[in-house]
Amino acid sequence: MSALFQNYARRPVHLVQGKGTIVTDDTGKEYLDFTSGIAVLSLGHANPAVVQAIQQQSEKLWHTSNLFESPEQEKLAATLVKETHLSHAFFCNSGAEANEAAIKMARKHTGKNIIITFEKSFHGRTFGAMSATGQDKIRQGFGPLLETFRTIPFNDIQALDAAIDSDVAAIMLEVIQGEGGINKISPEFAQAVADICESKDILLIIDEVQTGIARTGTRYAYEQTVLKPDIMTLAKGLGGGFPIGAMLGTSALYDTFSPGTHGTTFGGNPLAVAVAQTVLDNVFTTKFLNAVNEKSAYFLDKLKTALPNHQIVGSGLLLGIKCEEEVAPTIEKAEQNGLLLVSAGPNVIRLLPPLTVKKEEIDQAVNILSSILM
Repeated sequence: MSALFQNYARRPVHLVQGKGTIVTDDTGKEYLDFTSGIAVLSLGHANPAVVQAIQQQSEKLWHTSNLFESPEQEKLAATLVKETHLSHAFFCNSGAEANEAAIKMARKHTGKNIIITFEKSFHGRTFGAMSATGQDKIRQGFGPLLETFRTIPFNDIQALDAAIDSDVAAIMLEVIQGEGGINKISPEFAQAVADICESKDILLIIDEVQTGIARTGTRYAYEQTVLKPDIMTLAKGLGGGFPIGAMLGTSALYDTFSPGTHGTTFGGNPLAVAVAQTVLDNVFTTKFLNAVNEKSAYFLDKLKTALPNHQIVGSGLLLGIKCEEEVAPTIEKAEQNGLLLVSAGPNVIRLLPPLTVKKEEIDQAVNILSSILM
């Protein structure tokens, strides 16, 4: 019997090494990793710049309390909010923690309790984040959840209008629902959300845990819409594989989190901050973002040509293949053929290669997918 709780449906593959997009298991078999640790490995496995950042920082300082000033955190925060309407950051360890901070911030700032979220959303597995998540499979078995969330259909303007009243503190959404099936916000719905938030003085929280840090071809996915979040959450790709999360907010929220209102022991530790800064120094450049968009267009063209009977959805290098049947058997076949994939709900294959993926690796992945799906 395993000494581990069996809360993961683990695959029978033991990965022991990775470089770029390629990972190797304990038998020596190589795979194309189109999961990226679920949108985490922005610069791929064992990227030299990330390795160097960890090595250099590990020889200086691993950890210190947030009781002390951190110029490194200040620099990282400034990089994240540069050329945006956002102005401040709080660092934590994960997306769920970032979303918990966002929920607390919205409720404390407004003095109201209700937050509107959406069906098929995913915001994490802590109690607040789980309550915000619009998927029953995530919530089942844990008893009464927080009652201060109203979950409504995504992209439904009529349902949104009906959910608004004077008790609403915030609307919380993903621009692309990653876990829920690669569902993009429609331009009409985005405009409706923006109008309601402005006219009703409601905060907008955008969860960019999966879509942020260039995953969709821009620094943040909201930049491709009319939306301007009051609060934004990040994690996954921010650390390139090292655990870190962040909540960003506007200047109007600055005084809401005063000393003692929220905190974390490990959030923004020197190792995490050094790695995240290195990731941003590489990713937040025009050249890198252009390359992501070029590879995305190439990938989309190859997929549509190879799989004419399937709908291809998503943006940047967060793509999905919609299937009529459940995709678990297809993902298993792909693994047997040397391609690692992950689903987005029961009927969507999610494609999340490192942002540094090469075109020839995209070709290899498409060839494997077409041989299985055609």
